[in-house]
Amino acid sequence: MAISIPVLWSGDLPVTLEFYRALGYKVTDEQSRPYAYAVLHRDGYQIHLGPTPPQAGSAEEAHVGCLVLIDDAAHRHAEFSAALREHYGRVPARGAPRITRFRPGQTRFTVVDPAGNSIIYIEHDEPDIEYGGSRELTELARVLDNARILRDFKTNEAEAIRVLEVGLRRFDRSATPLERGRALAMLADMHSAAGDVERAAERRRELAALRLAADDLDALRAEYPGVREPG
Repeated sequence: MAISIPVLWSGDLPVTLEFYRALGYKVTDEQSRPYAYAVLHRDGYQIHLGPTPPQAGSAEEAHVGCLVLIDDAAHRHAEFSAALREHYGRVPARGAPRITRFRPGQTRFTVVDPAGNSIIYIEHDEPDIEYGGSRELTELARVLDNARILRDFKTNEAEAIRVLEVGLRRFDRSATPLERGRALAMLADMHSAAGDVERAAERRRELAALRLAADDLDALRAEYPGVREPG
């Protein structure tokens, strides 16, 4: 049987190891000379941390990372979030380290460690993804599906915002009120997560001005509990 073990960048090794210990990883080997190296174990798999290339900058900018297949992404995300909150007093959502957000129905999330390595935790039975949005959908509905994939699977909220804003302009007249509501709620949510308070507030005002039927409002609130009554 062959086993592949990723070797990521160590960064400031003591700081990086402290982070992984907080997440429940066990450090089984650690050295600083002749170069930094460490071995991490958790749930039957290993991650190795090796030397960071001189003047390399952040591992995130260099796209250094790996995939970890797990059974329950929601459970693991909740476990990691609780551990990070206990360790840092908050759940870091921007910069490095951080953990990406998790919404109901997601099957993956990303952890970025202090060195900038990105570890993507993915459920074993994750369904196939139709990048660009499901071909069974049309117009703004397909744009919404594409934005969801960019946000939840590619962790690229900047691109999700871009395609949603373009889609709203393009399908302004043909979209249903619920589709517009979903687009505006998703935009407000992502702007808020990015710290763009003004744009988030603008989208919420547009959402509040929509005339949504009671059933549509209930459906929207099921996805975005923070949605308020119009008016």
